[in-house]
Amino acid sequence: MCDTAMRSFLNLILELHPYKLISRETSRWAWISPTKGSTSVTSAKIQVNGVHLHYQQTGQGDHAVLLLPGMLGCGQTDFGPQLKSLNKQLFTIIAWDPRGYGRSIPPPRDFPPDFFERDAKDAVDLMQALTFKKFSMLGWSDGGITALIAAAKYPSLIHKLVVWGANSSVTKEDIKLYNAIRDVSKWSEKVRKPMEEMYGHEYFARTCEAWVDGISQFAEKSGSNICEHLLPYIVCPTLIIHGGKDPLVPQFHPEYLHKNIQGARLLVIPEGKHNLHLRFAEEFNTEVEKFLAEA
Repeated sequence: MCDTAMRSFLNLILELHPYKLISRETSRWAWISPTKGSTSVTSAKIQVNGVHLHYQQTGQGDHAVLLLPGMLGCGQTDFGPQLKSLNKQLFTIIAWDPRGYGRSIPPPRDFPPDFFERDAKDAVDLMQALTFKKFSMLGWSDGGITALIAAAKYPSLIHKLVVWGANSSVTKEDIKLYNAIRDVSKWSEKVRKPMEEMYGHEYFARTCEAWVDGISQFAEKSGSNICEHLLPYIVCPTLIIHGGKDPLVPQFHPEYLHKNIQGARLLVIPEGKHNLHLRFAEEFNTEVEKFLAEA
């Protein structure tokens, strides 16, 4: 990867996490400043599959929606505009921290061959533990992959699915991009500092390197396949959103999802990048609300 592309990628990482993580030392309850029609956001943990998973919850609508974050992300860092502004009367919104991320530590994050399937089961079992019998999912990046797997493996539980910045395979082009960020000591301080404040340098560096190895194993051992084989089993209404200027996920990835998920829709936001739900939050929220509210 050339220096210019590398700088663009690292600058994007800083953009991905503009919302400060609530300290692990804070109380059980959290608050996001309300706007008209909004409610407080509660923060709690619940034991699921032997792990204490942290989640945030807001809204009082009948339609439950789970937000699934990306690599090294959590509900608070990755979904600030959605927790704040999605319609609280129509939806009950839950944003979770996957095991090893955010405030779902311990355990430390690891990446066995089935880590996406493990996350999918954790996510579904979390919602069941919270007594949501059926729910929709909004999955970003790695969270989008997790959501695809969950929708395919637990179809009776999933109402609707929205994914963006997600891929069902890992190509050689993807591997080059991943390896470019393996060594966090080469990141600029501006980009590195927010992650170190969240996790501490050692955990951040170790987890980033482990993630590169974890995601790369699909190209090395599975013929590039992450969840391509599961796409035909997704039967819920599905909206795929793609940023036309996403430097991390080439357009052939969302096009493949669109082609191989029955009845899926593809929405391209021409100026959107990988973090389109943050940079174009109002447009994103409007499209998602419209899709989720359809009969």
